[in-house]
Amino acid sequence: MTAEEVNAFDDFDNGEVRYIFGHLTSAGPQRLIEGSVCAFVDWVLDDLSGLEMCRRLRADPRTTDAHITMVLEICDAEDKRRALAAGVDDYVVGPVDRTVILDRVLALGTGRIAQVGSRPFRLGNLEIDLPALQARWDDKPITLRPNEFRLLRFFAENADRVLSRTELIVGLGKQDPPIDERTVDVWIGRLRRALRSVGAGEPIRTVRSLGYVYDSH
Repeated sequence: MTAEEVNAFDDFDNGEVRYIFGHLTSAGPQRLIEGSVCAFVDWVLDDLSGLEMCRRLRADPRTTDAHITMVLEICDAEDKRRALAAGVDDYVVGPVDRTVILDRVLALGTGRIAQVGSRPFRLGNLEIDLPALQARWDDKPITLRPNEFRLLRFFAENADRVLSRTELIVGLGKQDPPIDERTVDVWIGRLRRALRSVGAGEPIRTVRSLGYVYDSH
């Protein structure tokens, strides 16, 4: 599916669960992932093969447990075999439309993708317990507001990468309604104070004119 077709979904709420649709690039997720992930990958992409995209998704801790469906160009037994070998869970012959995508997503409510959110995320001395919405440094709880908790998680998942204020806003899904970029500075200040209070030092570094980076070492 093209980016325009995927983004045409926007967000969908079936009354019980909210589904967020987005365009996945070869660089991986560009926003914070909260909950289960279902990925639909075309056999041929603009900058790499669908098989390579599947391998990258399985290698990325954020998407390793995603339910991946390969969208094949033709019903070919060898293509199916190669897709499964690359880590695909399912396949469908394209083209696919909104109804097909949504029906498959709604049907996937159990299995390993339902468990991904229960796994703690660890980076050095930092542990992020997603179900409990709790972060710890050397087993000491870090007192954080919801925005700062999500910001810390996004930083940790993108450690050692400079992130602009705009990228942080988009990554946290805060662009609609739009917020002032300087609000990010307020979040950063609170997060830094919380990290210092548990002895974490200054892992978040300001990169002048570019943004911020979480140093993992």
